[in-house]
Formats: sequence, C-alpha cells, structure tokens
Amino acid sequence: MSVLAIDIGGTNIKILATGQKEPRKFPSGEKMTPKQMVARVKRLAGDWQYDVVSIGYPGMVKEGRLVSEPTNLAPGWVGFDFERAFRRPVKLINDAAMQALGSYQGGVMLFLGLGTGLGSALVVNRTVVPMELGRLSYKDGTIEDYLGRQGLKRLGRKTWERLLATVAMRLSAAIHLDDLVVGGGNAKKLTYLPTGCRVGSNANAFAGGFRMWKEEERRRAAAPARNAATKKEARKT
Repeated sequence: MSVLAIDIGGTNIKILATGQKEPRKFPSGEKMTPKQMVARVKRLAGDWQYDVVSIGYPGMVKEGRLVSEPTNLAPGWVGFDFERAFRRPVKLINDAAMQALGSYQGGVMLFLGLGTGLGSALVVNRTVVPMELGRLSYKDGTIEDYLGRQGLKRLGRKTWERLLATVAMRLSAAIHLDDLVVGGGNAKKLTYLPTGCRVGSNANAFAGGFRMWKEEERRRAAAPARNAATKKEARKT
C-alpha cells in the first residue's frame, strides 16, 4: 500500500509519498481553502503513485472527522469530502498527533509541537491520544499564547526557553512520561533541551502518516485471531 502523507501548516503544506526521498511543499496561508489544497497537492504529486492518503490537520479531529476550523487557513474545512476530492481512501488526524505517531519509540510519550501555535499529543502503546494542552490557562492567556510563535516574539528566546522547560517538567511529573519529544518549526531555535526531552524531526510527520495505514493493516491482520479467541472463550462458557 502506497501512502501520500500531507502535513498542513499555517505557512506551508508539505507532502511525501511512500518510496520518495524528498518532500515537496507549497505556501498555505489565510486564504487557503481545502479545495485549493487538494488541487495543489494533486498537481504537485502528479508523478507519484499512491493508493491512500493521510492528512495531518492543524485543528481538532475526532474519530477521523474535522470538528473545528483551522486558525490560520480559510474556512470551509469542516465537512469537506476529502475522499471524494482525492478519489482515494483518506485518514484524517491532528497534525501534532501525526508527528507524535511518527516520533514514537515506545512507552508513554508526549509530543509538543512548537510552531504557529502549540500542538500536543500523547502516545501510549502505539495509541495516539490527541490533546489541546495549548488551551490550558496561563497567566493572562493560555499556554499557547506564551509558547506559540507570538509568545516567542514577545518574550524573547531565553524567557521562552525557560517557560518551555518549566512546562515540560510539570507535564512529565503529572503524566509519568517515559519520553517527551519537542518538534515543530520553532524547535530548531532551542539552544538547550529540558531534562528528559529530545528534539523530533519534522520528517516524523510523514512517518506518522505512513504508520497510520500500517497500524490499520496490523489491526486487520490481528482481527481473525482475536475473533477466533473470542469464539473459543464463548464455547467454554
């Protein structure tokens, strides 16, 4: 199964297909509609072969459906029929969750995406739990107001880094993390990492997009064995 992974950001939209070495990208922005996105992606990936599509979306996704409009793109995303537009099966996931899945190495892992806003997702035993930690209250705003792009500009790098270290320490203690990954476009601006953290590559978003379909194949392959075990237990009772 060949997968086309799409990472939608407020500045750029990046794509990569199974077997390809270099991602491709084009600008997004406040005027980008889902129809325009699909058209640009199909043109840019015109010489690539792919059977299915994974989309990392900069907004809330619940049970594979978009439930909120993006902050930094044009409206019209919620309810858009991506499968009809691409004429292929499509899986939708929050963009931070997709990068988190691609960054996962085991145990309990939290991903924090430092970009336009603050993305977050928890991964436990390969199961992704999308989160919105950026919406938590902090001082006169939210954590995202302080750790997102505008917070970095307002606070300056040193104060921003210290706040990130404090947030990372508190979250690690509260969730009993085995791993904390910091990613997103602004992760490269960090001059040091809080204890227990590692920097994740933006390329992990594509790895997560590919893994979404691999996990689907794994579940399907395991389903007959689970069903057989259930029937066996039913016969015993």
